[in-house]
Order: sequence, then structure tokens, then C-alpha cells
Amino acid sequence: MNNIKQLIFSQFRVLSILTTSVIFSILLLMIRMKLTHSFFYLFLVWNLFLAVIPYAITTYLMSIPKLNKLWLVLCFGVWLLFLPNAPYIVTDLLHLRISDTSFLWLDILVVLSFASSGLLLFFLSILDMKRILKPYINTSKIKFLIFSLFFLNGFGVYLGRFLRYNSWEILSNPKYLFEDIFTILLQPFSNPEAWLFTFLFGLFLSLGFWMFQSLNTTHKQNQS
Repeated sequence: MNNIKQLIFSQFRVLSILTTSVIFSILLLMIRMKLTHSFFYLFLVWNLFLAVIPYAITTYLMSIPKLNKLWLVLCFGVWLLFLPNAPYIVTDLLHLRISDTSFLWLDILVVLSFASSGLLLFFLSILDMKRILKPYINTSKIKFLIFSLFFLNGFGVYLGRFLRYNSWEILSNPKYLFEDIFTILLQPFSNPEAWLFTFLFGLFLSLGFWMFQSLNTTHKQNQS
């Protein structure tokens, strides 16, 4: 418990930014619901909650001074399973095509604010996981693993957005999930959209993380 308190105190600035981002997103959504008398975008709150889970996992792992390797592997698996939920919110921009044109500008702000929060949670969680793995894996392997994660998440987002799978369906509906995964992997020319989306979305995430990490490093250097 003391370790968690110390971590929260050391991460106070980051947590304050995240809290502000989430509150602003929800405030925009409430304004939208008041003006349109519609609860259509309320699902964004649930999506953002799912996006918080991987960040909560890495925050918890960061609070443990010495991790048991087996426990780390188990937590990493759960973290990886829920991680695509964070960047997934970006694809909720697709819902703008059915928005009322009179409040399209507000819908854009609502979805973008939630998507920004999701991406922020995603990048922070990846950054934390890099620090967590550092004592156990050499730097070159960590770099390769993190780079691979962006494309795995791109594929995970594709499964969620276009095939409508959820993170927990790996337990509740594994048969159809793995059938679809193997079909895409073994028949790439029959599933060009899946591969194109995975590559481009993974590239989008990798470039975004590179910029986020570079800015974070530059800020720390300027402070020292």
C-alpha cells in the first residue's frame, strides 16, 4: 500500500493531466447530451473505462519493488489483452458519419477528446511497461517487442472494430475468435483490408509513440 501511495505521489502530475482529460471528455459529452437529448455517445465512457485498465495494470506493476517473474508474465498477458481498447477509441470517429449535421462540430470534439484520452493512456502504459521490463529483458529485445506491440494492437483494433470481438471473448468465445484470426493469417490475399488496417494503424501508433516519447525525454532533459 505504501508503495502505491509513493507511486501516486511521484506520478501526481501525470495523473492530474489524465484526470483533467477524462473530466473534460465527460463534460463535453454531457453538454452534447443536453443539447441533442441523445445518449448515443454514452458508450464512449465504457470504452474509456476499458482503456484505463492497461494503464492501471502497469501502474500497479510499477508499485511493486521486486516482481515475481511468473506474476509479471501473467499480468503482461492480461495487459496485452486489454491494451487495444485504448487506441480503439480513435476508430469511434467512424460514428461521425451518422451525426446530426447541426452539431457535427460538437460530435467531433466529443469523440476526439475521448480518443485523445485513450491514446494518452496507451502511450503512458507502453512507456511504463518499457520501464517494468528493463530489469528482465535487454534493451534491443524490448525495442523489438514494443515495436511489434503497435502492430499487434492494430490487429486487435481491427478485430474489435470490424469483426466486433471484445477482449474477454478470448475466454467466452475462443473458437470463433481464433478461427477468424487464423483465417486472416493464413489467407492474407482474401483479407487485404485486415492487413492494410493493421499495418497503417500500427504505423500510426508507432509514430505517435515515437513523438510522445521524444517530447517526454526532451522535457525531462530541459528540467535537469
